[in-house]
Amino acid sequence: MPNSIDHSGNDAPAILIFDSGVGGLTVFREVIAARPDARFVYVADDAGFPYGNQPPDALIERIVRVMGEAIAEHRPDLIVIACNTASTLALAELRKRYTVPFVGTVPAIKPACAQSKSKRIAVLGTKATVSLEYTRALIREFASGCDVVLVGSRSLASIAEHELSGMPVADADIAAEIAPCFVDTDGRKTDTVVLACTHYPLLTDRFRKLAPWPVDWIDPAPAIARRVADLLHERPAAAARTPPRIVFTSGRVPPAPLKAALARFGFSP
Repeated sequence: MPNSIDHSGNDAPAILIFDSGVGGLTVFREVIAARPDARFVYVADDAGFPYGNQPPDALIERIVRVMGEAIAEHRPDLIVIACNTASTLALAELRKRYTVPFVGTVPAIKPACAQSKSKRIAVLGTKATVSLEYTRALIREFASGCDVVLVGSRSLASIAEHELSGMPVADADIAAEIAPCFVDTDGRKTDTVVLACTHYPLLTDRFRKLAPWPVDWIDPAPAIARRVADLLHERPAAAARTPPRIVFTSGRVPPAPLKAALARFGFSP
């Protein structure tokens, strides 16, 4: 992978953001706001996208391998796995294999249940994330007294990628994917939806427009940024800021609309 982080002459922490595609940009946006002095490289494993529809064992093997290559190339001080599927499946194995500190992304079920007034929430994720025992364990531990519906989408991550690449998707296609989140029984409506895939906050404006009634959409990115800032609190802020870099494992050159979108996140063409 090209564009490795340069550690020479700069005391700023080096942070690697990892996702299956561009969904992790929603996390990157919050993390760079928390540590604007850090040196960032974003690794998008688009050669393996989408993660949510792949066999777990093969996906774990791929994530561990790609991460090993990224660590060797970029030598980060901290890694953010900005992907719910990768975190819930492979984070434990990554921590066993590598000594770099990892910050994962898990469904924000605890805060969602704490803030819900109707005590009816939905967890909107990939098929892989909502089917894992890890997610069900979070529900057992933190959702006492709360009714939770798990909604697994096969296409929303791809829809988000298309949207960011300048290929808009019809409202009806998005509405069909989020419809199962909305439950109205026993006089109680869903009032909170956990976005359990980092791609999904890219579509929040569309979700709000297409929702049958208003709900709170819970984005895990701010909590991830707070965790990163806490782990790096002993690293003083550097005076200079290094522009962030992005690497696609496919080696592709982003199309013009995606380049423009990346520029809005601070990446140079």
